[in-house]
Parts: sequence; structure tokens; C-alpha cells
Amino acid sequence: MPERSYDDPCGIARALDAVGERWALLVVRELLLGPKRYSELARGLPGSSPTVLSQRLRDLEASGIVTRTTAGPPGGGRVYALTPRGRELDDVLLALGRWGSRTEQTSAGALSPDAFVLALRTTADPARLAGWSARVELRIEDDAAPDRVTLTVDGGRLAAARGPAGEPDAVLAGPGAALRPVAFGRRSLDDALAAGDLRLEGDAAAVRRLLGAVVPPVPA
Repeated sequence: MPERSYDDPCGIARALDAVGERWALLVVRELLLGPKRYSELARGLPGSSPTVLSQRLRDLEASGIVTRTTAGPPGGGRVYALTPRGRELDDVLLALGRWGSRTEQTSAGALSPDAFVLALRTTADPARLAGWSARVELRIEDDAAPDRVTLTVDGGRLAAARGPAGEPDAVLAGPGAALRPVAFGRRSLDDALAAGDLRLEGDAAAVRRLLGAVVPPVPA
């Protein structure tokens, strides 16, 4: 039993015993797309101190949600990854993200690449994703944390995984500061492409259809 357990048999209380501590679910968020090194986790969670982040990782390991493993070539080294039990939190975080996105935004901080992709998934309308499929590779070209993410539309659902797509239908590339306003409808894709802030290769119609499925909610 955790040190600060609710000592309540309810399933919600038992879940909060495992992931209810501050930063725990955000650590899970940062690992949903794939494994990360400690330094990469810290970069995605700049408000967390090294002491707190290390403790949350230990707690999540003890709960069977996170595991330490060795990264494959070429980088190698130790990384943190979600266990199968940890990956079951994907739908939980999507639902929580949808609920939270309807509250007023007060933070001026930028979304991490992982939080950005999760926000895309939480605001994508299943009705607009139904009846078609596509794979779009996002190349987030930030100097501090460049990333490549494959977005897959299939069965009315938007999935995401870290890494390049083998043969994507399209590639959309640029810095996160240019991708985010386009993704959430604050700037047109045509404007960003014309200005050279973003680059698009492959099936432009698939990218436009994907962006058209993202419907940011109105705050309650």
C-alpha cells in the first residue's frame, strides 16, 4: 500500500493510490508515444524538480506502470517505458484531456511535443475520422527537442506513436511554434506553407482532412 494511501476499496481510490500523486499522470503522458531517457522526461516536464521526478518514476515503477529498459541502437542507454498496464492509461488520459480542455486555459507555457500530440488526439472528432484511413508523419523541428511522430487515422480513431512512418501518405514538418496554431485552427495551413514556416510532402488532401477533424472544444 502506498505511504499516503486513501485506504478505500473503491477502484477510483485504488487508481489514485497508483497515479494520483502530483506529476504522475504527466509522466505517463510523456511516455505514451514511446520510451524516453530521464533527460527527455525532464525537458518535457520543466516545472518538476529532479527530486520529485525521480520519486514519481520510482513510484510508477513500484506500481507496475513504468519500467526501465535499454534503448536500441544507435543511441542505447537506459530509458523509461510504459508497461502494458501503463499503456492501459491511454484512454484514461484522452478522456481526462477532453474534460480538461473545456476549462479556461491560464498557463502561458508551451505544450511539449507529447502534450501537443495528445491534444490533437483529444480534440479530433471521431465522426470526422470515420470512413477513411491515413498515416501522416509529423516532424517537429524544435532545436531543443526535435521529434518525429506518426499519426494514424483508422476506424474513426487517431493513434500516435513516436518514430517515422515507413511509407506515410504525407509528411508535415516545421517547428512546434508553427505547427500548433495550424493544428488548432488559429492559422491556415496555406498561410504557414506560403510563409515557409511549414513544409508538406505527399498527399496534401490527407493532411487537410486530418486538420479538419481537429475541433478545439469551447470552454465550459
